[in-house]
Amino acid sequence: MTRFDELYRKLTKDYVEGKEGENSYSDYDPHHLDCLLNPEKYPPILQIGECQCPPDGPSACIDSCIFEAITKDENGKLIIDKDLCAGCSACVDACKADKLVASRDVLPALSALHQAKGPVYALIAPAFLGQFTEDVTPGKLRSAFKYLGFAGMIEVALFADILTLKESLEFDRNIVTERDYQLTSCCCPMWIGMIRRVYHDLMPHVPGAVSPMVACGRTIKVLHPDAVTIFIGPCVAKKAEAREKDIKDAVDYVLTFQEVQDVFEFAGIDPSKMEESEKDHSSRAGRIYARTGGVSEAVKNTLERLNPDRKIHIRTKQADGVPACKQMINELIEGKTDANFFEGMGCVGGCVGGPKVMINREEGRQHVNDYGDKAAYPTPIDNPYVIELLHRLGFDTVESLLEHSDIFTRNFRDDKQ
Repeated sequence: MTRFDELYRKLTKDYVEGKEGENSYSDYDPHHLDCLLNPEKYPPILQIGECQCPPDGPSACIDSCIFEAITKDENGKLIIDKDLCAGCSACVDACKADKLVASRDVLPALSALHQAKGPVYALIAPAFLGQFTEDVTPGKLRSAFKYLGFAGMIEVALFADILTLKESLEFDRNIVTERDYQLTSCCCPMWIGMIRRVYHDLMPHVPGAVSPMVACGRTIKVLHPDAVTIFIGPCVAKKAEAREKDIKDAVDYVLTFQEVQDVFEFAGIDPSKMEESEKDHSSRAGRIYARTGGVSEAVKNTLERLNPDRKIHIRTKQADGVPACKQMINELIEGKTDANFFEGMGCVGGCVGGPKVMINREEGRQHVNDYGDKAAYPTPIDNPYVIELLHRLGFDTVESLLEHSDIFTRNFRDDKQ
């Protein structure tokens, strides 16, 4: 265990036990302490030690970053640009000296949980099934969060339903010839970041939609303006997404499954032994977003329900992992594919293969599929909770999702990234 990890565990234990500020940590690196207490000041990937690569030679971390967020100054010191770092964690995997780690947001999140004047909600990513042992049901996990002090747990899959509906409507409106195509804007910040920064000319083919995480956070804040929102998932890149200027109003803190597992450990909580608290409102479409092909399948099935007589059928293509995503986009640019709907996931396997999952991606994929099969509704069109929620938010019809909405829409038109 590194000194950084040791400090993190001591601080987390103290905060869980309500002892924040009572103990001294003067024996630890002040920079490490500041990174943990004030993560918003730093990029989602932290440098916790001096780079071991030659100052004037190649660095594995720099070579691994497609966003050019890591550079060296004139003295060979490593610099991670907070605004460019997407949190993909490729550099963490590339650094064999273990001098790079993902940011930890547990301490400010716990402080907010203890001190918030309004309700605090846990926004759980669709990949959560099986992450906290197989016998932890959604209802038991909801009870565990309530035991910690959360007002409730909201499944982000319900908002994946809404974004599925929006993307299906976008496809139905915009794909009118055999030459037209659409790149999904849902779900993965790595995929969107890569298009915005590396393949910017393709942005007109990306519908202006927020991710399900942002849709969930914004909806909660519309219905409960004093609420605090804490997203929980397998992805470090979500920490970077939550800070983006045009959507930072949605989610206050982002924790990984591993961070939450640490909190459960120090709080003495075994979610598998908690009481059931069932409130599952998502359809199969929203639940399968967590694995490769889930978005494509969801949009395809929903589009067929929306317009079964459509002459130009949706032809989907998926890729997972950055190299495969780049290959798929290059094939699109070179005219080597006949697909008209493209889905990319930054991690192999999709979200179930994220850098902070607790189980292997094949096991995670199976849990996601099983949970999807248990859904009461196949698509968001069939889901009465989607329709009810849209009405509460002021949408008279599902088609009104195509109109400008501050909740579910992003403006990529003038994107300068």
